[in-house]
Amino acid sequence: QVQLVESGGGLVQAGGSLRLSCAASGRTFSTYVMGWFRRAPGKEREFVAAISWNGGSTEYADSVKGRFTISRDNAKNTVYLQMNGLKPEDTAVYSCARSILGTIRPDTRDSRYDFWGQGTQVTVSS
Repeated sequence: QVQLVESGGGLVQAGGSLRLSCAASGRTFSTYVMGWFRRAPGKEREFVAAISWNGGSTEYADSVKGRFTISRDNAKNTVYLQMNGLKPEDTAVYSCARSILGTIRPDTRDSRYDFWGQGTQVTVSS
């Protein structure tokens, strides 16, 4: 019933930028915390960023602070991840996720999210 579809990934050179989008189906998008996670080859999935339902609170992984910005447009049922100053170590499949009902604050734990998109590939060359 709920579906999340990511877009905007691609191949960029180190120092470049990409903007990822996550379009959500359903009519309750605005009530949920939303997050971005990534998984690199041979690595476990890791937290990237999350945002509260009204956009007033955000959390970022230390590795992306100052470079990535998460935002949302509830009227469009869409969450974004602006990625600047990309590094080769940012190469991964990026997925957006919807939090468990009742979550208020942005959460870094993937166990607190119950719906996931299929992901979009981001590749950063050196």
